[in-house]
Amino acid sequence: MFNHQTQNVSWKKEWTAGLIGYFTTVYIVAVNSQILESAGLPLESGMVATILASAIGCLIMAIYANAPMVLIPGMGVNALFAYSIVEGSGLSFQEGLAVVCIASLLFLITAFTRLGDWLKHAIPESLKHAITVGLGLFLTLIGLEKGGLVVRGEYSLISLGNPSSAVVITSLITLFIGIFLFTRNVPGNFLVTMIVGTIIAHFTGILEAPGSMISLDEQSWVFIPDFSGLSDFGFWMAVFPLAIVLIFENMGLIHGQLGMLEQKGKFKRSFQAASFSALSSGFLGTSPTVSSAESAAVIASGGKTGRAALTMAILFIGTLFLIPWISMVPSTAISPILIIVGALMVQNIKEIPLDELSEAMPAFLIIVMIPFTYSIADGMAFGFIAYPIVKFAIGKQRELSTPVVLIAMVFLIEFIMRSLGH
Repeated sequence: MFNHQTQNVSWKKEWTAGLIGYFTTVYIVAVNSQILESAGLPLESGMVATILASAIGCLIMAIYANAPMVLIPGMGVNALFAYSIVEGSGLSFQEGLAVVCIASLLFLITAFTRLGDWLKHAIPESLKHAITVGLGLFLTLIGLEKGGLVVRGEYSLISLGNPSSAVVITSLITLFIGIFLFTRNVPGNFLVTMIVGTIIAHFTGILEAPGSMISLDEQSWVFIPDFSGLSDFGFWMAVFPLAIVLIFENMGLIHGQLGMLEQKGKFKRSFQAASFSALSSGFLGTSPTVSSAESAAVIASGGKTGRAALTMAILFIGTLFLIPWISMVPSTAISPILIIVGALMVQNIKEIPLDELSEAMPAFLIIVMIPFTYSIADGMAFGFIAYPIVKFAIGKQRELSTPVVLIAMVFLIEFIMRSLGH
């Protein structure tokens, strides 16, 4: 199945790489479930959904693409789902899952047709990177809120949290430890940060008792998405940003990871595997999976084939038995991870040509409006609408592609309809 003989691959290295990949990404079970809880899903059910989506994603990648990449619910994508699609758009959790299914279906279509290549070259790089930076700032803001480091201000939108409270003190100590571990490149640094943060929370008196094993009947992990909003324009305005993020985030991550692996010939099937995995997420009760950045750790550890991904799938299934202890992890142990991931995503700002205003200004609007409006979709809308306007203003309309203009028009129509009360 994995063509080991033709690739001269060591099974031991593959299993070891899969083990390392698991320990560098298992933090997602606690982090993603807390974000899904904001969308209305019980914490334990969110853990089951995250575990199964990750296991199935890795299994698809192993069997279909024979690539050593880990698929887990994407950071940033989960925030888009919980805070913009469900909370921001007023959709129910089941309606949000329907959005995931349709957006993933569009992703799947691009993966199996030439539409993916067309979009890749049609959407400006500055806007793609701006979305990543904006998502990073948004995750940072969520992390600061979860850790009590910022709160709603009495005379301003936000203000500094109470520095003498146990929650803030615990968050700060855990954050400094997380930064130290990450900058020292300690293996499994996020997992270690989460464990140490939980121990610190115990000593500061804010740790709750472990939960109990939940029933693993299908009601805990199989969901029926609600497609009743298919005829609603607002539903499609939720689908649109999610599809864009899914397509370009996976495109960039998989291309870079296979380049590191020197197996770029696997891009098509890996991209298709990611689209199948994302689609399954909508029926498992979670935001879509993506090819995680931590796949680089798997490749660096010697992973070359799907056996590493298969190892991770098996280990994720085993995580189901750890749910009572994972449920103990407090927000103060999660917030530093969100902040550090946010900082990593913000680094993409160096890829934006800030000296060229026609590219920098729309990108800037995306970056600032995503956290300031607390809506990833609205932040993207500002940038995409501004892009053709700025290009026309300086006489560079020939640089505009048809997809960019169409996306801008759709976002503009949505704003107009919203202002008219529709």
